[in-house]
Amino acid sequence: MKTLKLIIAGIILFASANTMQAQVSVNVNIGSPPAWGPAGYSAVDYYYLPDIQAYYDIRATQFIYFGGGKWIRSRNLPNQYRNYNLYNGYKVVLNDYHGSRPYSNFNNHKVKYYKGYKGKPQKSIGSNRSNNNKVYKSNGNNGNSNKGNGNKGGNGNKGGKGNNVHGNGNGKH
Repeated sequence: MKTLKLIIAGIILFASANTMQAQVSVNVNIGSPPAWGPAGYSAVDYYYLPDIQAYYDIRATQFIYFGGGKWIRSRNLPNQYRNYNLYNGYKVVLNDYHGSRPYSNFNNHKVKYYKGYKGKPQKSIGSNRSNNNKVYKSNGNNGNSNKGNGNKGGNGNKGGKGNNVHGNGNGKH
């Protein structure tokens, strides 16, 4: 009889431990920073993205940007920034703001962190290679065109592989 009670107690303890572990893992994943976020920061609610003058709400996993005369929250960037590479763009960590409207400081942010702003070097939390096929992928021309560079339809080489001076290669470096 005593052995049966121990076995039942062990099963109940094992089942409750698995339930608690599942609950903890769900709670840990809520509001975790994105893979493209800068490494080394904890207890942060928002990033400011100076290149596109937008915010990212880490807890809600939403971008916040101005459009149509109001601030919009969305899981995706607006169409004009669909090719913006979040891994390469600079992220300002707003570790001093914990409200629900980071854009209340937008006028200060856009002056202090102007388009093209680069602060301390940043390393992303995750790898850029594994998430390259998301909405943010490049259109492939890397801003290069053959207009006005004296070359007609190519990289200046006649036949053969030659040197790829325009960056339009196969991506293996």
